[in-house]
Amino acid sequence: MVKPGGEPPSGSLSGALGSLKLLEEDEKVMKETGISALPDLPGLRHLRSAHGDLGQVLAETRYGLAAGVVRECARREAPRPDLSEKLDRIFLHRYLGLPVFLGAMWLLFKLAFDLSAPFADWLDTLISGALTDTLAWVLSGVSAPEWFRSLVLDGIVAGVGTVAVFLPVIFAMMFLITFLEGSGYLARAAFVMDRAMHTVGLHGKSFIPLLLGFGCNVPAVYATRVLDSRRDRVLTAFLAPLMSCGARLPVYVLFAGALFGSHTGTIIWSLYILGIGAALVLGIILQKTLFREESSLFVMELPPYRLPRARYLLTHTWEKTRHFAVKAGTYILIASILVWLLLHMPPNTRSLKDSYLGRLSEKVAPVLEPLGFGRWEAAASLLTGVIAKEVVVSTLGQIYGPKQTPEETESPPQGFPIRSWGEVLRGLPGAFTKALHNLLGGLYPVSLKPEETSSPLLSRIRKTYDPLSAYAFMIFVLLYMPCMVVLAAFYMEFRSLRLTGLMVLSHLLLAYSLTFSLYQTGKFLGYGG
Repeated sequence: MVKPGGEPPSGSLSGALGSLKLLEEDEKVMKETGISALPDLPGLRHLRSAHGDLGQVLAETRYGLAAGVVRECARREAPRPDLSEKLDRIFLHRYLGLPVFLGAMWLLFKLAFDLSAPFADWLDTLISGALTDTLAWVLSGVSAPEWFRSLVLDGIVAGVGTVAVFLPVIFAMMFLITFLEGSGYLARAAFVMDRAMHTVGLHGKSFIPLLLGFGCNVPAVYATRVLDSRRDRVLTAFLAPLMSCGARLPVYVLFAGALFGSHTGTIIWSLYILGIGAALVLGIILQKTLFREESSLFVMELPPYRLPRARYLLTHTWEKTRHFAVKAGTYILIASILVWLLLHMPPNTRSLKDSYLGRLSEKVAPVLEPLGFGRWEAAASLLTGVIAKEVVVSTLGQIYGPKQTPEETESPPQGFPIRSWGEVLRGLPGAFTKALHNLLGGLYPVSLKPEETSSPLLSRIRKTYDPLSAYAFMIFVLLYMPCMVVLAAFYMEFRSLRLTGLMVLSHLLLAYSLTFSLYQTGKFLGYGG
């Protein structure tokens, strides 16, 4: 390639290679040769009509020749799959993925309750024994009036203390969930659940906010912002409160520990799975009626598997547990005082059943009779549980908790309760021993107390409920409606009173129909008391 009447320019290409570069209309070669555009020759027109873009054809030919040379001259070993790929062959398997996920969740609950039950027992001894006895001694020493004594012991300590007992369980649960989250497995759970979520018109990405609901339903509602369409966000927020949050856990542990003994972990695992199943059922109903639009596509990048660091585990576990502890020290404290007032008003009430809360609960109780727990105590706990699910346990603690006899009132405690504190100090090393025994496969029953416990709350629950009615009560607590904070978060997120009211109504109908079906079926089969 030369300029007319001259020598080839310095650095220019010549021969076949230069011709090919001109056919590609290479900018550098055309500049060096001084050719601004290729002439409209018949041969070029033929090549363009036969092959289209000549530059692309030449590039593909060049890379094809290079690949052939490499295949003949180089020998490459097949890349070995890394650890993440090997694990994903099992965890993301078309058929094994879901059973493995369910098995992992069962193991999580089993470990959580085996390890935490001895410490819950010890904390119960501390609060209902040593702390209560000490406060009673102090109040007697300052000659506190009887109503104030009842408020502190029967209201605050019996209310807040009953909920605080479950701090070890909450900590163990949050620790193990944080471990799965940090290891990268929970992201796989969203992928595994993608097919199931499609049945309700959603995709696996919607399962991520639902997973957050296992900790608290409030961030689960806010986490729907990661979804693209408003329809997906609203539908996912409708389903999020059906995930068993940490606030429901004290109710599960109390009833399952009292009536199911060593099967507590399995019973609570079934409630978590039931919540997911109920969410799918409600989602199908809503998709067929209110949310008929198609869901958007699901694209997700899976993180590699890793072993979470201790600092990460402890920091995030503490943050999640602190949320529960702060609620116990603020909302549950206020709710316990309010419940105490409702249980002791009007003044000179002879029986808790004759109080304002008792009278209202008696009117609601007949509606709950077909569900297996048509008693005013259960109705009272469900009414107050609308504030926060922990208040269900707090209310039962005040109703069924220890009450002083007239003899104890006339004879106040004598001296500081040294024996009670001695039991607490001796019990802590024993809690570590029992937890280690459980971890190594011991047969210590996973319950708040052994069967022969003298705890008034557990004793009354055993006398009042049978396993079927207790399980029905736990299902209703799981489903019947979100707490006030979740409802406020839902309204603030979507600014619709109609949608908020519809969520409450749909959850109540689902809870009543599902609990009714389970209890009546179990009773027909002869499982009821």
